[in-house]
Amino acid sequence: MNEKESTNKRKSTPQKVGRRQILFGSGFAFLNVAILRKLTRESDDQQSVTTSDIDSAAELTGEPATNLTSGSTTIVESGDSPEPTGSPAGDEMPGIPFTDAGFAPVVDAEFAATTGQRFDIAISGGRVIDPDSGFDFVANLAINGTKVTAIVPKDVPLDATTTIDATGLVVSPGFIDILSYDPNGYGEWYKIADGVTTNLGMHGINRRAERWFAQHADGDHPLHFGGAYDNAFIRKYEGYDLDPYESAKSNEIAGLVERARDNLYNGYIGLHMEPEYTPGVSYDEMNAHAVLAHELKVPLCVHARYSDNQPPGTNLEAVDELTRIALDTGAHVHIEHINSTGGTGVMAEALQKISHAISQGASITACVYPYTFWATTLKSARFTDWQSKYGITYNDLQVAGTPQRLTKETFDKAYQANKLTAAFAIPQADVDLALQTDFVMIGSDAILETDHNNHPRSTGCFSRVLSEYVRARNIIDLPTALSKMTIQPARLLEKGCPDLRYKGRLGIGADADIVVFDAKTVSDRSTIANPAQESVGVNWVLVEGQVAKNPQGLDYGAKAGRALRYDASSI
Repeated sequence: MNEKESTNKRKSTPQKVGRRQILFGSGFAFLNVAILRKLTRESDDQQSVTTSDIDSAAELTGEPATNLTSGSTTIVESGDSPEPTGSPAGDEMPGIPFTDAGFAPVVDAEFAATTGQRFDIAISGGRVIDPDSGFDFVANLAINGTKVTAIVPKDVPLDATTTIDATGLVVSPGFIDILSYDPNGYGEWYKIADGVTTNLGMHGINRRAERWFAQHADGDHPLHFGGAYDNAFIRKYEGYDLDPYESAKSNEIAGLVERARDNLYNGYIGLHMEPEYTPGVSYDEMNAHAVLAHELKVPLCVHARYSDNQPPGTNLEAVDELTRIALDTGAHVHIEHINSTGGTGVMAEALQKISHAISQGASITACVYPYTFWATTLKSARFTDWQSKYGITYNDLQVAGTPQRLTKETFDKAYQANKLTAAFAIPQADVDLALQTDFVMIGSDAILETDHNNHPRSTGCFSRVLSEYVRARNIIDLPTALSKMTIQPARLLEKGCPDLRYKGRLGIGADADIVVFDAKTVSDRSTIANPAQESVGVNWVLVEGQVAKNPQGLDYGAKAGRALRYDASSI
């Protein structure tokens, strides 16, 4: 299931720990990230070093940024930690100054002296990266139950029932796939192997929320799951029988919005619309849903109206429509897979339009997948006039699950079977530029199904970012990449889904959704011809403290995933 199968598709803060303490290396007593940002910019005379200074070399070697030693420390009480700000971590990721004496992470006071404490799991000697705070040091991390309970210098031993040796490895929050589909008992295991611990169907779920959550219970899946109300499904199947090209009347729009409200109150964590596949969706219909999104503090996730640059109806016109909606309503608009819809071939201009809207007060983010091809079924509206729209030929098409590019003759056969087909129609420069933009995060837009007529991004999306765009080509550094996979999607959704306030982070009290990987070897192996291949270099994956993957492979009995639901009381 990638892009959409057809017009009618199938479908910050960790928990507060009272009187939290901060251990500081001698000479540094920085109380919060805001002060860190200021000092990092202004303290040239201190000759402090930031993690970003070190990462430029570390990304190629996979070596940790620096060793964190206990050194000479003082304890400073910081009080309760602040609530999440909603500011994307990728926006000026702060470096953390340190001295030769070391700079220790935030730790709970009761664990400041670890002698005698026993933990369930200790992860020792890894490069611990918390994109929420910018913490990036070799350290030891401890877990009790489902929570991170201690982070200490690497020379402070942790007594634990189970110890994971992470020497030479990166310890990160588990990846959050912001743009996926229903967990299916199959493809989610490949996501675990790719470092994903949360699978969110924000491209729309084809079922009413109460029915969907009844079908997917806590303990049934290896990763966490949630999703978005799907406007295309509701307008067709839930009482209106609207053709994709048919515009809803005023009373029907009002009814659709109320159904959207019901789906949110029954658990969905966002609203999804797809005007490219439902061209009859008017601006008024989109605007009405955006008003609801703003009211209930959830994002309006949109597969934009156009994906080509032939007027009338261009990528930039689609972006203009979405920026106008964000400005008109105050809603947070999330633009899905901007490299294939909204920005293809005009990425710099599209991103500039979005940046300008943000400067005018709009709340907008986008996501990207790290591939130069998109994929959908051949009978979908997207393939109408595909040669002229995208400037590609039969040789630029490849049916998923097969090794050959198409010809005129083989295209006709594939078309009759309505096969999912990849189209090499995305400039590499578009992907690079999107990844380098602070408000753009990572989303796969895929989950593997058993027939394997599927997209390789269903199984290798996140590892590909780390191998191709961080290690091989140095398009972005490692902390920035991890921010786009963890804290940024968490912040996008946490206002309406309080459970996500504890994910995408590695602070004390955060959920123990953790991936331990080798930055020197992590890589995708999946291809269009054979998407059913697990990523390599992802050594350990923990979901709320339960090991779902170890170096020997997946543990199919580990099903600690739980539903992530909307909670109106949290807004």
